[in-house]
Amino acid sequence: MRTFANILTATMMSLALVGGGAFESAHASDAPDFARIVKQNRDAVVNISTTQTIKGGDNSGLPQGFLDQLPPNSPFREFFKHFGGQGQGQGQQYERNSLGSGFIISSDGYILTNAHVIADADEIVVKLADNREFEAKVVGYDKPSDVGLLKIPADHLPTLKIGDSSKLEVGQWVLAIGSPFGLEHTATAGIVSALNRNLPNETYASFIQTDVAVNPGNSGGPLFDTDGRVVGINSQIYSRTGGYMGLSFAVPINSAMEVVKQLKKGGKVERGYLGVTIQSVDRDLAKSFGLDKPVGALVSEVMPDSPAKQAGVQAGDVILEFNGHKISDAGDLPPVVGHTEVGKAVDMQVVRDGARKTISVKVGALSEHKDTSGSKDQPNEADHTTLNVAVRELNKQERDDLGIGDRGLLVQKVGPGPVAEAGIRPGDILLRIGKTTLSTVEQLKDAVKDLPAGQPVAVQIRRGDSTLFVSLTLSEKD
Repeated sequence: MRTFANILTATMMSLALVGGGAFESAHASDAPDFARIVKQNRDAVVNISTTQTIKGGDNSGLPQGFLDQLPPNSPFREFFKHFGGQGQGQGQQYERNSLGSGFIISSDGYILTNAHVIADADEIVVKLADNREFEAKVVGYDKPSDVGLLKIPADHLPTLKIGDSSKLEVGQWVLAIGSPFGLEHTATAGIVSALNRNLPNETYASFIQTDVAVNPGNSGGPLFDTDGRVVGINSQIYSRTGGYMGLSFAVPINSAMEVVKQLKKGGKVERGYLGVTIQSVDRDLAKSFGLDKPVGALVSEVMPDSPAKQAGVQAGDVILEFNGHKISDAGDLPPVVGHTEVGKAVDMQVVRDGARKTISVKVGALSEHKDTSGSKDQPNEADHTTLNVAVRELNKQERDDLGIGDRGLLVQKVGPGPVAEAGIRPGDILLRIGKTTLSTVEQLKDAVKDLPAGQPVAVQIRRGDSTLFVSLTLSEKD
């Protein structure tokens, strides 16, 4: 005979089981149908193999000692050993083979991939899902954006649907299909970890960061949203081992398709050009320029005969907006300018001397401008200032060589004090302190007299081929 307690316990257990099942069912229904996405799209994802003839040098194609740094049983050791090339030694010709991925964007044979997958290849073979193989023609590739476009002699091919990468949100599910280590049509999934990620040495591209497992061979493959539309091209990973470590980066498909248009039209990409050297704004620089917080791209130099120069942009301007795009950091500006149509007149919001200002600038073509900066450093007798720094005036030839007009004081010696604390060092050239342009030692001395104690002041300097601002603060005793 069952007691009330037993009945109550059994009822509670039954409710718990039902509730648990309902919870698991609801939880499962929230997960994307990855199987459907793979089934609908795998046939339009291709494997790309390339062959490149290398003359002379190391036959591995890898940094010296790279293989020795990998564990003896590491799968990467065998992979890189195999695909690194099988040459005969120093000074001889050998072939380097590599693998990548790609995907079909039109039924007549256009294939999108990464530039680094196909750049400098002598032969490119595309293998379709039905095992047919075609030798591909390079329509063009753009290394700054890492986008490459191929064409194969085939038609009636399956294609992928192109999505909108601007609608991605952090935390959203995404899925990748590719050929890691030659394992064709491998599917991996994860979430969007960050958007508009700027990476070192990638001036004109911002990336989608994900935690999708991506490995060598995945490069050039598609990144899908939960609707099965392509939102990115898997491009690179951050790794200390050569393999996946949870940080993967994809080229946004919106940017890639803009590149595709130009590659189809002329086989190359033309980028917008402004003609400024920029740097990020730290807390002290923000204060010295009258900003409430560190934001924007600080113009440290304006190139001669550039669109920026013609528009009246000045060193010390902080760019907050360009053609309607907010500029939160210096890294935000180059992609926006680069993607702007050449010859288009756009408005730019800047802060100058603490006041917001609108400047209209006509965007130039990057290919039509060359870097005219230079550097020259010659010793001479120094003049000393109250900043505990030794400087001298530059002669006309030195200034002409540097392209800095009639400005410039060469720093010859730096002693303990605010200049050293600001990071200024011998060899730097002082161009401006606060609002004072520096051409003579007397100008520097006069400017120092008017500097507020305890308040950061922006100092513009030339260092090597770069022009930048540093923040200098005088203490009360200075």
